[in-house]
Amino acid sequence: MKFLKTNSPEAEQIAERFIRYAKIYSQSSSENADKGIIPSTPQQVEFAKTLSQELTDLGFQNVEVSEHSYVYANIPATKGFENAKTFCLLAHMDTVEEVSGLNVNPQVFKDYDGQVIQLKNNIVLDPEKIPALKQAAFEKDTIITTDGTTLLGGDDKAGITIIVSALRYLMSHPEIPHGLIEVMFSPDEETGHGMDKVPLEKLKSKFAYTVDGGHLGELESECFNAYRSDLVFTGVSSHTNAARANGMVNAISMASAFIQSLPRHEAPETTDGRLGFYCPLRFSGSMEEAQVSLFLRDFDKDNMEKRKAMVEQLADAAASSFGGTVRVEHIQQYLNMREGLEKVPYVKDILIKAFEECGVEPVMTPIRGGTDGSRLTEMGIPTPNIFTGAHNYHSASEWVSLSQMVKATDIVINLSTLISKL
Repeated sequence: MKFLKTNSPEAEQIAERFIRYAKIYSQSSSENADKGIIPSTPQQVEFAKTLSQELTDLGFQNVEVSEHSYVYANIPATKGFENAKTFCLLAHMDTVEEVSGLNVNPQVFKDYDGQVIQLKNNIVLDPEKIPALKQAAFEKDTIITTDGTTLLGGDDKAGITIIVSALRYLMSHPEIPHGLIEVMFSPDEETGHGMDKVPLEKLKSKFAYTVDGGHLGELESECFNAYRSDLVFTGVSSHTNAARANGMVNAISMASAFIQSLPRHEAPETTDGRLGFYCPLRFSGSMEEAQVSLFLRDFDKDNMEKRKAMVEQLADAAASSFGGTVRVEHIQQYLNMREGLEKVPYVKDILIKAFEECGVEPVMTPIRGGTDGSRLTEMGIPTPNIFTGAHNYHSASEWVSLSQMVKATDIVINLSTLISKL
């Protein structure tokens, strides 16, 4: 069943809502989040307050902001469906820190005709090089881009837009059946700490859906197993004039040798699909002590154990070759959600049906990353992921497709009705 059209007043409201959210600064900080500070930035606190006020004004019920800036709300079941299954919709408020999210200036291209788009800082969006953009041109879609100086924030303000728009539509159309639907907007997903302080006690839902994907049709039910490895190399400091006599051991050299020994063909930039990788993330220190952090990613649990062992072996080899020492710690970030979702197949099956009834072919792609849903699935709330229409995320060349945001909104509306009949 289809509820929305791309050229409808609802579509215009979706575009307006997204642009308004995109302009709100909500960048997170990995450094603070790693210290246990959630939310990691004050701007996320302000965005949470803004969203909670908007939800209240729109008629959502039980709107709350937790002490860690998780926004919770729900909409009541339509009459006669009070006993239908309750589920939750989630999206995250923060944007990634690698590209500035301050003073975002969205550019709107209505009825996009396939022109090459020249943004600031020599950023070019060429449909001949970007298949999704070429598709948008063929469909005369409306696309929204950055101006080239910041990211756009489609990840995941497109998701917030879709959820708010879908549930607002349901509230204004009481003839559409649905049960109680819960909403959670989280801070610090981009730092990997999005579910660290989640108020699970608020949720009645036994399953959920994140709206945090990419291109039209993406339905994601598996992801990487993810660890961060923190290494500390310890050397012996000495004045360089007498380094040989004093037995100087340079920790920077040890750490550098370790990084260089990582398999080059198993890096993010040399892998795709279901191939895992090692990714050096941070490197700092001095002659006496140097710190390295890296991401380990693999879809298979056994292979992840091998990766952890490889890091330890390469680190020991680098330290020994220079006469120093190394300490390695592996921190679990999230696990592949496939196993959790396989235990309750209806959660994914009903979503597939919602896609199909809205005329969208599901594209089952593994996430080369993770979502808040990965963590929630570990916590016992199975949570697959729905596309948003965002593209080139985490970059100044980011853009979103309005027609795809509308289609995702339509799917969420239809999903709500299908779940009410389970």
